[in-house]
Amino acid sequence: MNEFRRQLKDPEKENRIFQFRARLLMILVFALIGVLFSRMAYLQVFQYDQHVSRSERNRTAVEAIPPTRGLIFDREGRLLADNLPSHSLTLTRELAGNVREVVDLICELLEQDAECADTLTERSRHRRRPFEPALLLDQLNEEQIARLAVNRHLLPGVEVSAQLLRHYPAGEAVSHALGYVGRISTDDLETLDRRAYAGTHYIGRTGIERHYEHLLHGQVGYRRVETNARGRVLRVVESEPPVPGADLTLHLDSALQQVAYEELQGRRAGLVAIEPETGGILALVSSPGYDPNVFVGSLDGQAFSRLRDDPQLPLFDRASRGQYAPGSTVKPFVGLAGLELGIIDRDMEMHDPGYFQLPNDDRLYRNWRRWGHGTVNLHRSIAVSNNTFFYSLAYELGIDRISAYMRQFGFGEQTALDVLGARSGLMPSREWKREVHRQPWFPGETLSAGIGQGYWLTTPLQLATATSVLANQGHWVQPRMLRESQPSSLVPDVLSDREPVPKLDPENWSYIYSSMEAVLHGHEGTARASGRGAAYRIAGKTGTAQVFSLSQEEDENNLPVDRPEHLRNHAIFMGFAPADNPQIALALIVENAEGGGSQVAAPIARRIFDAYLTPERLAQLESN
Repeated sequence: MNEFRRQLKDPEKENRIFQFRARLLMILVFALIGVLFSRMAYLQVFQYDQHVSRSERNRTAVEAIPPTRGLIFDREGRLLADNLPSHSLTLTRELAGNVREVVDLICELLEQDAECADTLTERSRHRRRPFEPALLLDQLNEEQIARLAVNRHLLPGVEVSAQLLRHYPAGEAVSHALGYVGRISTDDLETLDRRAYAGTHYIGRTGIERHYEHLLHGQVGYRRVETNARGRVLRVVESEPPVPGADLTLHLDSALQQVAYEELQGRRAGLVAIEPETGGILALVSSPGYDPNVFVGSLDGQAFSRLRDDPQLPLFDRASRGQYAPGSTVKPFVGLAGLELGIIDRDMEMHDPGYFQLPNDDRLYRNWRRWGHGTVNLHRSIAVSNNTFFYSLAYELGIDRISAYMRQFGFGEQTALDVLGARSGLMPSREWKREVHRQPWFPGETLSAGIGQGYWLTTPLQLATATSVLANQGHWVQPRMLRESQPSSLVPDVLSDREPVPKLDPENWSYIYSSMEAVLHGHEGTARASGRGAAYRIAGKTGTAQVFSLSQEEDENNLPVDRPEHLRNHAIFMGFAPADNPQIALALIVENAEGGGSQVAAPIARRIFDAYLTPERLAQLESN
């Protein structure tokens, strides 16, 4: 019986099986313990920072509150730059899990194009610090908001929030004067104060928006909140409200700006009008312009490429950056230099045969009127824009005295206070040519400078500034856009520290004013048609800037009218009104305009003068 039982139960075999199973179990237990310790090490060492952040966010989080951007008004209180409510879509990468899957779903829900996912993924990286939401899209419509709300459970880390976006009611007319705001890029983040711009997605890019960014932006606020693990706010613990940006009031007259933009009719042109007494820029217009509102929000690459590659260059500010030969508009300045420096007097006359010839030189420097103007003095030479008289005067003055005297009016310098990116033009001199071209100065180049040709370059802003100084009888007031800010945070509105242009004989200045009036109101004036019927007197000067040189045998008046547009001359006008009490000084350049300054630029200037010097304004001036 015992033998039978041993056959049914083998203790040794059972012991071997038990030991094997025990060892296997121990190996399994130690393996699981190893996995557990590995996981603990991974979580506590390699993912320490992330889980500390999440742990802190389970308790409290600090959120930035972006400030409201300051508004911009014109001199009459009309709104030029506003903030309109909009809805934006943001993504927090740490809460989103698989960012690409979330982005793909967003693009699918919003029915975006094929490039949407790549664009939004790239935008999701434009952040300052961990757990800060990145702006993906803005200006969402109601249908898009509804689709995102219905599928919110599928979109971790995605939020739809309200914000204020910049809006420019005047559109194209003020595009170059105001500039625009644009999305903060990764390049911006390398130079920006990240704390100052926490929670802010836009920054001033050009114009006033960029120059006064430090005033318009304001100061960011903060709030400390309790959140759950998903980042959902449970309650606000404490907060510090943001400080809104300053509201700016400009010297700009938006009604005049609009009139000027419409008068240019989309032609390539630049115009600047200045109030001589204050230096305030009443209008700064570059045509054609662009709609600055397209830069606020999600400007796609194709839309920007169309603007950038447009042959009309709508993004180029011709008013402050376009550099052109000033042509005959400088003749009043050159004439004044001749009087003040004693080279000529007010009674001097000369005979004009239609050309000027340098001593021992066979070349003829021709007047625009091939047969000349007969006997001319300075007064008549300005009125009829005689070249021969100014060739002679320039030769007597010499380039050294011309260059030095013109710089007193701001030629060759950037003198505006707050016009971003304005260029200085070029006032040539003997030293400049030697340094740049490694060549001596030739007498013929002095003659060209005497009629505003050759190397001489100016911008509409610079020419308007010089005209304003002339209207002020040599007194300098630095041109500026800003009139005041609220709350005030600027230095006092002081005049430029430039010395006034010296007046050796006030009668010389009056003589030049009278000569400029004859341009528009004299019986021979080149712009007499534009001055006809005016309720006030205008002092001005027309000009035509050549874009290519003529040979000795060619006559500009006989050139074919069907020549390519880029070979046509520029039309220029400068002037101020009323002549006896200047309220507005203006400079205008129309590129490649058939007809010149008298036929193209002067009529535009007259209509702008009329728009500003309304009967009511003229009556007010008379009463004062």
